Amino acid sequence: MNKNHHIFLLLCGLLLAPVYHKGQENAEKKYSIFHPVPASLMRDMETDRPDVTESAYTVDAGHFQYETDLVRLIKEKSDSREVSTVLVNHGNIKLGITGSTAIQIGFETYGVQQEKDLSSGVRQRTEGFGDINFRIKQNLIGNDHGNFVLAVLPYIKFPTSGYDEESRFEGGLIVPMLYKLPGQWKLGFQVEVDRLKDLDEPAMHTELLQTLTISHSIIKSIDAIAETYYTYDFKAHQLSNYINAALEIDVAKDFKVDAGFNYGIQHQAQKHYFVGASYRH
Repeated sequence: MNKNHHIFLLLCGLLLAPVYHKGQENAEKKYSIFHPVPASLMRDMETDRPDVTESAYTVDAGHFQYETDLVRLIKEKSDSREVSTVLVNHGNIKLGITGSTAIQIGFETYGVQQEKDLSSGVRQRTEGFGDINFRIKQNLIGNDHGNFVLAVLPYIKFPTSGYDEESRFEGGLIVPMLYKLPGQWKLGFQVEVDRLKDLDEPAMHTELLQTLTISHSIIKSIDAIAETYYTYDFKAHQLSNYINAALEIDVAKDFKVDAGFNYGIQHQAQKHYFVGASYRH
């Protein structure tokens, strides 16, 4: 049994383990996917976007939330090639199962990828449906009260992409955290370990990601978000640093739109530019 297979089995176990978590509050135990939380008791809408740092809150039991990159442009460069990817409706469907557990299904409705070989100058263009990923978010602390919130979020990505011919099984474990500060400031953290494909060859590497994000309302219904994070590729011993910024606008009680960028500081780090939206029901 090879190393990748061991990692795949481990991730499957992490995905299934939170289902057995009993919850942390009496109020949470009352509600489930079959007994939804009444509208009057629902938490404020929290999203996993637009920053890289995921929300540590789960969707209320019996309710769903849809979050999407309406359009996302990704620029990436290595020693041997340049890759430009446009994603349309990169969506994430989230469903509250219990008071502290939610499942998520992510998909890329349409992607276009253009690749240039830097040595030969040859260009290649592919397009089609993208990858699908499955995630389970388990809140551990602070889902309904308190100033500190903590969750775990294991995931597996299935290589269904039509535009990325080198797509592989990938997966990881995400641990998001949030501190509520005085004056309605919010400070978020995230630690993440991923098993990802290499850009230059059909092989895999392990990567560490850590984030720090801060957000605050600048005017009514508009939040400004500033973030920094880094990734470390243990195989290539390569560190990449990013600075991110975004605006999130509350259009209605359960509908938000956002726009922003994730800018890699190093020459080979990815650059992302996006416009997105979120809706809860």
